[in-house]
Amino acid sequence: MSRMRFGIFMAPFHPAGINPTILLDGDLELIEHLDKLGFEEAWIGEHHSAGSEIIASPEIFIAAAAQRTRRIKLGTGVISASYHNPLWVAERAVQLDHMTKGRFMLGLGPGALPSDAAMIGLDMPQTRELLEDAVEIITKLLTSDEPVNFENSRWTLRNARLHLRPYTHPHPEIAIAAVASPSGPRLAGRYGHGLLSIGATTAAGFDVLALHWNVMEERAAHYGVTVDRNAWRLVGLVHLAETREQAYKDVEHGMLDWFDYFQHTAAFPQMAVGDGTSVRQCIDFVNQSGLGAIGTPDDAIAQIQRLEKQSNGGFGAFLQLAHDWAAPAARFRSYELFARHVAPHFQGQHQATTDARARARAARPALVQDNLKAVEQSTAKYQAELDAKAKR
Repeated sequence: MSRMRFGIFMAPFHPAGINPTILLDGDLELIEHLDKLGFEEAWIGEHHSAGSEIIASPEIFIAAAAQRTRRIKLGTGVISASYHNPLWVAERAVQLDHMTKGRFMLGLGPGALPSDAAMIGLDMPQTRELLEDAVEIITKLLTSDEPVNFENSRWTLRNARLHLRPYTHPHPEIAIAAVASPSGPRLAGRYGHGLLSIGATTAAGFDVLALHWNVMEERAAHYGVTVDRNAWRLVGLVHLAETREQAYKDVEHGMLDWFDYFQHTAAFPQMAVGDGTSVRQCIDFVNQSGLGAIGTPDDAIAQIQRLEKQSNGGFGAFLQLAHDWAAPAARFRSYELFARHVAPHFQGQHQATTDARARARAARPALVQDNLKAVEQSTAKYQAELDAKAKR
């Protein structure tokens, strides 16, 4: 395993009724902030209804974010592949791969909101079937120069080829979304793609983490491809402050709006968030159910260690699910605390300096005496020089 990476999964979740221009600007500012803090990845969602998840085109957002950042990788989290002709999905992916000079990642899923799919005449079982077709076509287009011919009830492709070959060799990374069912890992394993476990900290998603990787490996072996745990990303909720009390106070700003969205608006039952109606009930649900960590950096460290254990072998990246629980300043501070105090525990930076401190502390008594002895010797030497001079 390589060192663990960190990033965000930005749907985004904003309260309905707020100026979307300001919200989108704030989302871009957050990506800039994460880039400066050293976060490695940001995945951007696609949604078209329900009032909260206001980014319709992750590709357009990524193009703007790429101009404001230097290092962070930017991925679609995810393109609702069932809504789009897969040829155009692949074409836009290659363009972004060139425009970001290799910082682009292609995340694909069926589409999470039934209210999105209904507007184009799809039901949720259809979206999953179309995702399988889309992943097959996109994979062929990105990995081969051979023309693609395909037809189903939604799409027709005749001698389809990419106009440009990818900037990244052999192609940008592809990852498939998963929540609780084995459909995501089954599809990712079939082609050797990465896995985005969006529901990793939900009760249903957490219970099947190890099973999901077993499905990945079984499918990969069956089709003669390989899968890599470094390409497995787990998504979870975090808000940090210097103290738990401050973290709890911070989330009074917007936690109830977020819970209300999943309790009463989004037809996404996989995101079960309980029936809490007060901020404290919601905080307790997040922390006690394992859905997330609201507290101090130590709480976030414990949560990630819990996920590592449950994965039964490790994973490549932990992505924070972006939210508006706290006001912007407190949210930005939370990410900074994570970068300062949590990430080093999993990236080989924490132990080196703490070990160096421990060695210095253990040696300090002897070194202090040695230092004092040197001072005494130097003083005595100088005094001897003065005494010799006085005798002349």
